[in-house]
Order: sequence, then structure tokens, then C-alpha cells
Amino acid sequence: MSLPFQRPAALCRTFESDLVEQIIDDMNEKIIDKDLARIFENAFPNTLDTTVRWHVDGTEKSSYKSSDGAWEGPQSFIVTGDINAEWLRDSTNQLAQYQKLAKKDKAIEMLILGAINTQAEYVIESPYCNAFQPPPPSRLAPSNNGQEDVVHPAYEPSNVFECKYELDSVAHFLSLSNQFYSHTGSTAFLTSRWYAALETLLGLLDEQAKPTFDPATGAFQHNEYTFRRRTDAGTETLSLSGNGNPLNNGTGLIRSAFRPSDDATILGFFIPANAMMAVELKRASAMLSKAGKVKFAADLKTRGALIEEGVWEHGVVSHKKYGSVFAFEVDGYGSSIIMDDANLPSLLALPLLGFVSRDDKTYQNTRRMILEKNGNPYYLSGRAFKGIGGPHIGLQNAWPMSLLVQAMTSNDDEEIIDALAAVKRVSHLGLIHESIHVERGRDYTREFSEYQQVTNCTDPPFRQLVCMGELGLCANHP
Repeated sequence: MSLPFQRPAALCRTFESDLVEQIIDDMNEKIIDKDLARIFENAFPNTLDTTVRWHVDGTEKSSYKSSDGAWEGPQSFIVTGDINAEWLRDSTNQLAQYQKLAKKDKAIEMLILGAINTQAEYVIESPYCNAFQPPPPSRLAPSNNGQEDVVHPAYEPSNVFECKYELDSVAHFLSLSNQFYSHTGSTAFLTSRWYAALETLLGLLDEQAKPTFDPATGAFQHNEYTFRRRTDAGTETLSLSGNGNPLNNGTGLIRSAFRPSDDATILGFFIPANAMMAVELKRASAMLSKAGKVKFAADLKTRGALIEEGVWEHGVVSHKKYGSVFAFEVDGYGSSIIMDDANLPSLLALPLLGFVSRDDKTYQNTRRMILEKNGNPYYLSGRAFKGIGGPHIGLQNAWPMSLLVQAMTSNDDEEIIDALAAVKRVSHLGLIHESIHVERGRDYTREFSEYQQVTNCTDPPFRQLVCMGELGLCANHP
């Protein structure tokens, strides 16, 4: 396919790791398919090359002082790539492929430790929010998302980019910490600020476990979180004055107002996020037990088990064709949404989350269902591409992400090879796009054209070059 090299010039990369460069060289030698090798070469270092907008390892002297210890130690601000803001979910997943390297590379270890510390500050500040502005000590300017939102609890726009409450966001905060501990054995992140973030997170879980109606009196209870946006897109706001549709009592499940796609839930008990939260609470419990935090560990273990039981009791439904399957969303009254979305966490990704094994019967039934058009309304197929999409982009775009998850949850060599080949065929720029039009393989969303701008750093007129922030442009260094 003659795929192009798509990394910024070395002087314009936002973070460097000799170990990452070594791995790229090794994989270029080992991968027989040179198109896949080029995609790996471009994609594997992409987070480090382009999205680390601010990082300090804790040794720098800062003029920023706080009275409560906020923003101390290593810090890392990881943006999504095309927006100058950090999503808790995105930054955790962007760093996931480097977690295994942290024990061998001190720079990577400090980068991830900094990301945990930064996420902790975000959770303390606004636990219901999903996307955040640059940290105050970074001196980077905040940006406006251009929306008119009425949100409770109120948030500070200079600190928060968007405040859609997604249960998986706080689950990803735990996941980032759990992954780091699993691969390094380090508990350097267990600071007073991390514990404050954990207590804030648990308070959120308590609030969002409450039903819509008081179980004793039947009276309506206002949710602690409400969201209203002035929009003509139903997926961008919550119904019923920002409360969302009613949820029943006694399920053990936790409400999520939005999905990981940033689309509003229809039925607020979003099963993939509940499954993820159950797993991460239990993992954090085991970690804190070894750290001697017995009471915390016991509490997290109990909470995780309760949510897990709720998923199996209320999140599994009987389908006339596929048998027992996981629903995408439920309300505790017996209603369910049958579908899957490409964004993680998803039903397809349940084994990757650690909730079930690949061979689990209910998962296998669910997998068959969501990978067929007749079973999943968002399984999209056309002349150029096929895969799971979702409401976020529309009814004609499938996401390469879903095919990669399909490959990672399969034991079938042919299925894995077919999924990788399908992604490769539509990666004409040597980068993996957000979504692909199923009828037109060169019609995609998020081309990340700033990479093209960055590569201009190699143009002959420039000698000493630096990358100019979020513009991705180059200029002569003074």
C-alpha cells in the first residue's frame, strides 16, 4: 500500500522514550506485513509524539502553590489528539500500551505516575465531569467547547472542558492506577490526594446508586446530577429536565448519564461501565489490601461484588434467537436496550475489561448477537467496510476500533487476520481513523491533519525548530 511515515520530526515530538523507539525498530524487523509494520510505527508512539501537552516529573520548582497539596509531584496532561482537553477515559487508554514498559523505562514510569496524579486532581475537583482543561500550573490556556450546558453540580469552566457524567470515566481513573500497580508494583501514587479522589469517587457511586423514586414513599427524588444542553440532537442531552429516564430500586447497579461515546444513555444502568467498575473496584481492593489499607480494601471489595451481582441479575436478558445475552442498558424495571457501541467499555470488550472469560457462554451468545446486523442495529456493513459503529457518528460509519477489539477477544486465527486486514485496507494515511463510511473507504472522520502540519518541521528552510503548541506548526527557535 506504500503507506506514508506519519510521525512528527523528532524536535516536534511531545515526549521521548528510547525504549519505545527500540520496540518500533524491533517490530519493523519482525512484522512480515510491512503495511501493518508501518501502521504500528505511526500509531504505537502517537500518544507520546503528539498528545503530551504538559509533563513535570516532580523535581521542577514551580511558582504554583496550593494550601492542600494539590498539583504536587509528577503531573501529566494528555490530550485526546484533536481537542486541547483531557478525557479521563481517553488518557487512560492512550497510556495503556506503555504500562508494560514503565518498569523498564523511568521516563515512562514518571509520565504515567504524573497522569494518575493529574487525574486524581480532576476527580477531586469535579467527579461528574468527563473532560478537563489544562492544569493551572501548566500555564496553558483553557478552551471553550462552544456549548450551552446547564449542569448540576456546577463546575468551573476554566477547569472543566465538558461535564457529561459517564460512569466509565471514574472507572478509568481506577484502571489507570490499577494497571500501573500491576506492571510496576509501585504504590507511589497512594498519596493523600489519591485517597481524597477515591473517597470522592465512592461518594459519587453512593449518589448514583439511588433510584428515581424513594423506595419507602414512592416520591420522586431529584438526581444529584442533571444535564441539559441546548441542542437539536437527542443524544446530546438528558430527558425529563436533565434527569434521564426513571431507574428502579434495589438493583445494585450504578447510573451513568452518558455512554463512553459521550452520547446520552437511554436507560441509565449502562452495563459495560458497571462491569468495568465492578472489576476495577475489586482490583483496587486487592492492591489496597497489600498496602495495609484494610478498611478501604474491604469496602471496595463489597462494592465491587454488589455491582457484579447486579450486572448478572439485571443486565442479562433472554433473547429468542441468541439465548442469554448481556443487554447494553437496563432500567431495573425489566426494560432493556439490545445493541453495542464501538466505544470502550463495550459489551464486545467484556473479556478485555476482565469481567468474563472469552469462553463464557453468555458472552459468546452476546458476541454472536452484536457482530450480526440482525442482532445489533449498530453493526454496519457496506461495500468498503464493516464493523460496529454507534449513534455518535451516524448510521453509515463503522469504527476500526471495534474490529481491533473483535481481534483481541477472538481465539480464531482467521477472524483475527480478517479483522486486521479490514482495518489495514482503510488506513490509507498510515493512521487509524475514528470511523469509516461503510460504502466509501476513503470517507472517514478525524483525519488528525495536524500530523501533516507537524511533518513540515522537516522542510529545508528550518534549522533549529520547535513545535508551536496545539497549532502543530513549526517556527525558528530564538
